[in-house]
Amino acid sequence: MAASKSDYYDILGVSKKASSEEIKKAYRKQALEWHPDRHRDNKEAAEKRFKEINEAYQILSDSQKRSAYDQYGHDAFAPGGGMGGAGAGFNPFGSGVKFTYSNKGGNWGSAFGGADFGDPFDIFEQFFGGASPFRAPRVPRYSLSLDFMEAVKGCQKEVSIGGKKRKIKIPAGVDEGSRINFGDFVLSVNVKPSTLFERDGADLYVRVGIPYSLAALGGEIEVPTIDKPIKIKVRAGTQPGTMIRLRGKGASVPGSRGSGDEYVRVSVLIPEKLTREQRIVVEEMETEGL
Repeated sequence: MAASKSDYYDILGVSKKASSEEIKKAYRKQALEWHPDRHRDNKEAAEKRFKEINEAYQILSDSQKRSAYDQYGHDAFAPGGGMGGAGAGFNPFGSGVKFTYSNKGGNWGSAFGGADFGDPFDIFEQFFGGASPFRAPRVPRYSLSLDFMEAVKGCQKEVSIGGKKRKIKIPAGVDEGSRINFGDFVLSVNVKPSTLFERDGADLYVRVGIPYSLAALGGEIEVPTIDKPIKIKVRAGTQPGTMIRLRGKGASVPGSRGSGDEYVRVSVLIPEKLTREQRIVVEEMETEGL
């Protein structure tokens, strides 16, 4: 007797009430974790798990298939199952039927009554920007190192491809590991870290120290951005570790007109030495419980 199939929600690690966005995020996390190239010591098991993850995503990311699965479980895709005529007579995920990928068809083939169960390799490319490790390379691959500002603002570079010099345009917002397809070759980007900014996707973080007096009384400070320094207001009573959000001042989002945000993390500078007058003021504050 064949072992029962794992629950698709369990495979992705989400609840049955998960939103489509939560399912997509879970898929990306699981696919990255079980990428066969990260499990070279046990690649066969990783490939099996990777296919299960894609199988689960193919069903749960499609509202009709997900509804059928919620109602009938795996029987929805068995002969005579809840999907009705879409897969009648065939079980695309059952025993005895192997996954087969066709470069011609772009799906699992017409044998399943025209139902498009998708191509996990295309999903991989959609999320991660590069070709799946299960496909033979189609075009040459090269790597390019960029400074932090070149990556977030975009730039033009002259590179040598196949012995010929070419000028290429790097779109604004590329990040470490981004892959850019130029048609006849694919470029992988390596980004040097910034000494000023930290980056999380399109969002940028910068630390700014302010005097205790400014934190207590409020005022203006100048903070760096990827374009030019700007002045922002600091509220009276600002606490150490406060984050000030600068909307739209982060890195560009490749392929869109949007940008991330910049977050200014405030630290309060405590003087190592106080003058006699300063010490008197601080002692008075201590007396008053401030």
